Amino acid sequence: MPETALKAPEKPAKSRMSPRSVLLWATVSVLGAVAWGVLALSRGEKISAVWLVVAALGSYAIAYRFYSRFIVRRVLRPDDRRATPAERLEDGVDFQPTDRRVLLGHHFAAIAGAGPLVGPVLAAQMGYLPGTLWIVAGVIFAGAVQDMVVLFLSMRRDGTSLGQMARDEIGRVGGAAALVAVFAIMIILLGVLALVVVNALAHSPWGTFSVAMTVPIALFMGFWMHRIRPGRVVEASLIGVALLLLAIVGGSWVQNSSLASTFTLSPTTLVFCLIGYGFVASVLPVWMLLAPRDYLSTFMKIGTIALLAAGVVVAAPVLHADAVSKFATSGAGPVFAGSLFPFLFITIACGALSGFHALVASGTTPKLIEKESQVRMIGYGAMLMESFVAIMALIAAATLEPGLYYAMNAPAGLLGTTAQSASHAVAGLGFTITPEQLTHAAGAVEEQTLIARSGGAPTLAVGMSEIFSGVFGGTALKAFWYHFAIMFEALFILTTVDAGTRVGRFMLQDMLGNVWKPVGRVNWKPGIWLCSGLVVAAWGYFLYTGATDPLGGINQLFPLFGIANQLLAAIALAVCTTVLIKSGRLRWAWVTGVPLAWVTAVTFTAGWQKIFSGDPKVGFFAQRAKYADALHAGQVLPPAKSLDDMHTVVTNSTVDGVLIALFLLLVAAVIANAALVCVRAVRRPGALPTTEAPYVESRIDATPELVEVGP
Repeated sequence: MPETALKAPEKPAKSRMSPRSVLLWATVSVLGAVAWGVLALSRGEKISAVWLVVAALGSYAIAYRFYSRFIVRRVLRPDDRRATPAERLEDGVDFQPTDRRVLLGHHFAAIAGAGPLVGPVLAAQMGYLPGTLWIVAGVIFAGAVQDMVVLFLSMRRDGTSLGQMARDEIGRVGGAAALVAVFAIMIILLGVLALVVVNALAHSPWGTFSVAMTVPIALFMGFWMHRIRPGRVVEASLIGVALLLLAIVGGSWVQNSSLASTFTLSPTTLVFCLIGYGFVASVLPVWMLLAPRDYLSTFMKIGTIALLAAGVVVAAPVLHADAVSKFATSGAGPVFAGSLFPFLFITIACGALSGFHALVASGTTPKLIEKESQVRMIGYGAMLMESFVAIMALIAAATLEPGLYYAMNAPAGLLGTTAQSASHAVAGLGFTITPEQLTHAAGAVEEQTLIARSGGAPTLAVGMSEIFSGVFGGTALKAFWYHFAIMFEALFILTTVDAGTRVGRFMLQDMLGNVWKPVGRVNWKPGIWLCSGLVVAAWGYFLYTGATDPLGGINQLFPLFGIANQLLAAIALAVCTTVLIKSGRLRWAWVTGVPLAWVTAVTFTAGWQKIFSGDPKVGFFAQRAKYADALHAGQVLPPAKSLDDMHTVVTNSTVDGVLIALFLLLVAAVIANAALVCVRAVRRPGALPTTEAPYVESRIDATPELVEVGP
């Protein structure tokens, strides 16, 4: 009989650890415990960033070795004898059995976008300790669990999208709410992710050239692996990395040549370039551009983060930020307003827990995975990798002098436009930086100014340049490392935009397929083009409004991004918990149920405050009322510079507030409906079948490494 979701699990064979293994893991545990002890017990003294690295890596190693193994063996129980959708439905466009190394690169590149780079940098205003605790604990018990379980469930359902899984498993009412909520939230997330790319590449010929060159390089790699030299992954990788390094060096040359003006683009021009790229990436076969480009960018992502970690270990920079800052309790921080709970947990989303990952895990990845046991490495492992990126971003921000950090991240309305005004404003916050120091910091990285460069990306680039220059090349190469970091961040995030657009197309096809069947077929060209066009047009609207927002697109949209992203995680965890209970695994439902309870409490609290708070710095509608009253009186409030800017603020604040309210209502409907389904499943076991695809024997050979899901 084929194995089904309702079949009683076989007891896994017991395994014993060797004395060497016991010694190894005991050592890892002790090192991690010591590092956490140093971080927790420091009282005002400056400590080395190395302790953050040791604490995080030790925790990740233990979590992957023991907790992820427990979930795989006890809860999911993958079977490598079972054919995956990539094998059964292979079409050369969306379904394609993909080498696990390439797929790990694609999945990591697709999920690791703006969040792990920007969120920790912004959250550094509350100190390094709260962010570190949430990043590490959040990924181990929530983020990586969500990614792996959603990937497994989608793979068992022919790669079905999260919204469609909710409709199939929860029911029509909750499913319809989930479909609308997931797609709408997806659009917001893509718009904000693309906005970070625009901010990083605007007026930067070096970064624009280097990132643009990754497209033809990826196309070459795709044809090399699938047409010229099929299956030669290592060859394509070596050639691709060499060309990527050449593109980075070439960007420096372009910046200082007559071609600089060609690649110096305004934010609005970059908006339309990204919209066009998103459409093309969504409609081309996955092997041609998406998978090789993400695989290529992964080399740079992992290589840069590993290099940054090595730089931290060698240079041992001191953490200048407080462990817990005064803004953590007052809620009056200049970077973003709001108390530590709940706003820290929505500011740091990707890197700890991200609903966007559930879209990738139920989008491109389940259609490419070769063997079921690979969900552990790809789902749980890739999320741990992203979490480490978040830790490194937090370190880069926390090693800066606080005066420079706030001069870069406070809003322009507070800082003004000159080094003198910014120095005075920072002094009012309780920190010190002179105008000469601000001018010198900008000159060291060959920028005209670093004042009010909010959004996280420039701050991270300055922090990375400080660490890199301390180990490689000294101050003479600080400008090189700064622009390298800017290009790295843009490349890092852009891979999420193209994969996300494709996932959005899948979701929209699933939704419209419920109305008209042909649109739901993933191989019907008119449906592919139509849905791709609608998706890029939708997120392109938010991208354009963010790029032209007087309050700063990131400052205005990132709270909406964080809440929407975590609400999406609540939907994903609700679906996972429901399926586990329906499939007879009630005893293990806490694995996803506990993170669901936590993220629901966080996001609904944050959403309530963003809607009903009377503080214009916190509440969207309070902000709208403030600017609307001033507009009615004919006044222009900074940072707006004209009445048109005032109208823009009023419109954007209204849209943000309405969207938050709509998202909360939709997610509440999903969770309530899921709870009813779970209660019925507990009362009548076996009466509520799931939509798992039938068992089909796999014809792809699996090596012992792939079959093994144990130690």
